[in-house]
Amino acid sequence: MIAWIVIGAVVVLLVLWAVGVYNGLIRLRNLVQEAWRQIDVELKRRHDLIGNLVETVKGYAAHERGTLEDVMKARSAAMAGGQSPAQQAQSEGLLSAALGRLIAVAEAYPDLKANQNFLALQGELTSTEDRIASARRYYNATVRELNTRVETVPSNVVASLFHVGRAEYFETEGEEREPVKVDFTPQGGPPRA
Repeated sequence: MIAWIVIGAVVVLLVLWAVGVYNGLIRLRNLVQEAWRQIDVELKRRHDLIGNLVETVKGYAAHERGTLEDVMKARSAAMAGGQSPAQQAQSEGLLSAALGRLIAVAEAYPDLKANQNFLALQGELTSTEDRIASARRYYNATVRELNTRVETVPSNVVASLFHVGRAEYFETEGEEREPVKVDFTPQGGPPRA
């Protein structure tokens, strides 16, 4: 009789442990989904701002049609729904590159650079980029936590039983930069010793 009580207590403890681990995994999965939705909100804001920025630039630099079209095509691709984080990151990378070319074109137009609407849009876009970076850091941290729980023993047993899988990181492309080169040599002269 005591053996049955011990076995029953062990089974109850295992079930309670499995329920606790499962609930923790589901909580993490929901946090990852919530964090992704926050990134999505910021990306939509960015896409809207870029559309307004293109319209503002059109008025001043209408003959830069190719650059404007490139930005709008990249924006459309980035706005396409149903993309995984990796696909979204690739689309956003292409959009950032096209946007960089648009800003470079805008530098050639002094009237545009002085336009208050253009300056306000640039400021909003910069603020949005900062919020996207912050949301991406939070998302990737929650993904890391979920993936760690899914891959480590003993919670990986519960994760595999209930098909709780790894989540994908949101890593933007093109962030690798070369180190800054510092040169203290005087211009026109030999290096100092």
